This record gives sequence, C-alpha cells and structure tokens, in this order.
Amino acid sequence: MSGSKIFGIGLNKTATVSFHEAMKILGFRSIHWGGPEFKQHIVRAKHEEVPLLRYVPQEFEVFSDIQVLTNNFDLLDAQYPGSRFVLTTRPLDEWIDSRRRHVEKNQERAAHGEYDGHFLDVEVDEWTEEYHAHHARVRAHFAGRDDSLLELDITAGEGWKPLCGFLDVPVPDEPFPWSNRYRPFRPEPDQEEG
Repeated sequence: MSGSKIFGIGLNKTATVSFHEAMKILGFRSIHWGGPEFKQHIVRAKHEEVPLLRYVPQEFEVFSDIQVLTNNFDLLDAQYPGSRFVLTTRPLDEWIDSRRRHVEKNQERAAHGEYDGHFLDVEVDEWTEEYHAHHARVRAHFAGRDDSLLELDITAGEGWKPLCGFLDVPVPDEPFPWSNRYRPFRPEPDQEEG
C-alpha cells in the first residue's frame, strides 16, 4: 500500500544495527537512530498531531532504533496503513548486559567530554520493567496480525529466512550481518594462567 513503511520497533541493544544493515542489503533505504535532529522532527510532528514522519526526509523506507518511533508503534500503525513492524528482541539477561556495557562506555566517554547524552545510569529494575512492558504492548497490539508483525531474535541466529519471508523478498546470497557483536576476551590456550 502506498505510504507504507517498515519499522524496527525493538528496544535499543536488540541487534538494531544488524537489522538496519540487513535492510540495506535487501535494497531498502534505511535509517538507524538518525541523531537528535531527526528525533526533534518526530517530536514536533507528535506535538502537532500530524503523521510522525511528516518532517523527516521522505526517501527513507525503514526506520530502526529511533525511540520516539519505537514507543509510538501503535500510532505509526494507524498513520501508515499496510506498514510492517519488526520487533527485534533477545533474551532479557543478554539485553541487560548489553545495555550495561553501553552505559559504561557512555560514562567513560562523558568523563572525557566526548558524550553529553542522558544514557548514563545502569537501572536494571527499570530496564527489566521496560523490556516486559514493551514486548507485552507490541504483542497485544498486533495479536492475530502475523502479516504486520515479525518477532526476530538475531542473536539466536534468526535472520534472512524469517525476515525475507515476512517481507516477501528473496533471500540474498550473503551472510546475515551481525554488527556490534560482543565477544568476551578469552585468552589463547598458551596465554591462560595456570
């Protein structure tokens, strides 16, 4: 349907960068995060009660890791009929750990004057509540509408097959991207302490 979009509505740290990269490989014009100015355009539209994408560049077809859109998926569903929604997800404990590491990096950057954002506190209880509440809202809103919502756990190896099936596009002949993958340091056998 004309005007329909694809919205990644997973919370941050649920492989949203990988989702964005995958969408670009599939040939979609995708934006990830977009920065403060992009967010301001959406907040302005919400305040004016006009379609949320009214003031953003119109060339984009896919949007991910834009919290104001993620939080207003139900409004997007009403404003952009026929759109598809992808809830990227991952196990709660892994998500908490990834968010904690992200905040710790932000704290380091802030200490060096390289970060002036607000994502600076590790809040496990609040994050846990946010995770469960967001998933519950999304699932309730799209209940019985499998053609509109795909839940995708990229960290569990879900990738091209469910995504391409959902979007009705061919599976590309290359590996599914996995950006920002955390690999804990494991010393080589000859480096291990005895």
